[in-house]
Amino acid sequence: MADTTTNYPTIVPLPPMEPSRAAEVADLLVGAVDLHCHSGPAAMPRILGHHEAFKMALDAGFKALLYKDHYYIGMPHCAVLKDIYPDANIELFSGVALNNASGGVNPHAVDHAIKLGGKIVWFPTFAAKNHIAAYAAKSFPKTAKPMLPPSPLTVLDANGKLIDEAKQICDLIAEGDIILAGGHLHVSELFVLFEEAKKRGVKKMLVNHPSYIIGCSDEDIRGLVSLGAYIEHSICMFVPSRAKQHDGQDLLHLIEVAGVERTIFGSDLGLTQAPKPVDGYRMIVSMMLDLQVPRQDITRMISANAAGLLNLAA
Repeated sequence: MADTTTNYPTIVPLPPMEPSRAAEVADLLVGAVDLHCHSGPAAMPRILGHHEAFKMALDAGFKALLYKDHYYIGMPHCAVLKDIYPDANIELFSGVALNNASGGVNPHAVDHAIKLGGKIVWFPTFAAKNHIAAYAAKSFPKTAKPMLPPSPLTVLDANGKLIDEAKQICDLIAEGDIILAGGHLHVSELFVLFEEAKKRGVKKMLVNHPSYIIGCSDEDIRGLVSLGAYIEHSICMFVPSRAKQHDGQDLLHLIEVAGVERTIFGSDLGLTQAPKPVDGYRMIVSMMLDLQVPRQDITRMISANAAGLLNLAA
């Protein structure tokens, strides 16, 4: 259910909660892991920077925060923050998105990212041929300053086979024991990529927002889960924001399709006209409580599943 509201404020505030509900939400957020934090600086406007995102997650008791930018690696930012706050009880991570700015489907970019401590490789997002085809007429994303038009990227050759560069990247991911994320590739590409990745020893595979741009049906989600993938849903699509597409019943359905043990909620927040990432978590946890999702299931989906992908204790 898409939200047609367009008059959200630049930062959507956390709505008031009863003290007992606020306390319950706060308790559930201790140990949370966000694999999809879009703080800035970035080419697109952002409502908070990496430092503020770190401080908010730290104050809420998060176990880990993973910064995602579509155009640059975030590991140096993590290192600087940890140097400044050596006693902070939170892990900071990032990775590399294989868009044009990183050389596309580029094994060298992946090798470099892993050597710097990267924990995730996102296959093409805004430069994915699938994304460009879907948004050619809508000029999305809108960057703060004009950028060169993207060159469309795919992981398949003219015969529908996985390209050699993608195979090499799978080998690097397997060797590094990090996460392979599908980015904005079409589901038809994901099946080819994930099947080959599994053959090559990749243990951690993640489907990003299957209900947005990827083209996943329920059957597709179940098929990807059967390959060993986790399904990450974007909180921004369930809470008040310009990206909202789903209601509570959609949320329950999507959890049922993949199963609690394979479902992850990442914020995908930092964009304008939306809540800040931690507030997004507060909103969706409160929503799940309203929907009578068991507390242990909530913890699994906002903490334990993602922690396992990062080799952190649940």
